[in-house]
Amino acid sequence: MNPPALETFGPRLCICGPSNSGKSTLSVAIGRKLSLPVFHLDLLFHLPKTNWQPRPRPDFDRLHREAITGERWVMEGNYFGALAERLDRATGIILTGNEPTRSLFRYIRRTLFEPNRPGALEGGEDRLNWDMIHFIAIEQPRKRERDVELLRRSGLPMLELRTMRELNACYEAWGLER
Repeated sequence: MNPPALETFGPRLCICGPSNSGKSTLSVAIGRKLSLPVFHLDLLFHLPKTNWQPRPRPDFDRLHREAITGERWVMEGNYFGALAERLDRATGIILTGNEPTRSLFRYIRRTLFEPNRPGALEGGEDRLNWDMIHFIAIEQPRKRERDVELLRRSGLPMLELRTMRELNACYEAWGLER
């Protein structure tokens, strides 16, 4: 794989994709490489020091709006209810792969053994959750094409990474460090 130059995606980059597909780690690596502030939508949406309890929606909307008003950022996560507003400000999109089995493995590993990973909820109480397992294995794959089409319609420069192998090729080509 020979990805386009990272700068192709401009100074406001959305990284979307399934849960546990490498979005958070990639966003941190890109932020470090390009000196961009990094925003994890999970951290804007959920209250710290909880087991992923959602904030009141007006609070999330305010935090999201504040984050996207900046001139330079990399933002990872989906939250398609706020996508239109985000894409109006974005200059590029990277869509990570859709490998449900790999995502399930990563979810279990991260939940049990990586409490300080990029995108982890501050003081969070990570526990394995059957609803999350069902979401990763069943729901996300079903809505993948709809999500991809929404992103494509934006007309923004977009890179679709289908596998972890393709994601790793980008790390190498762009000189990113995990």
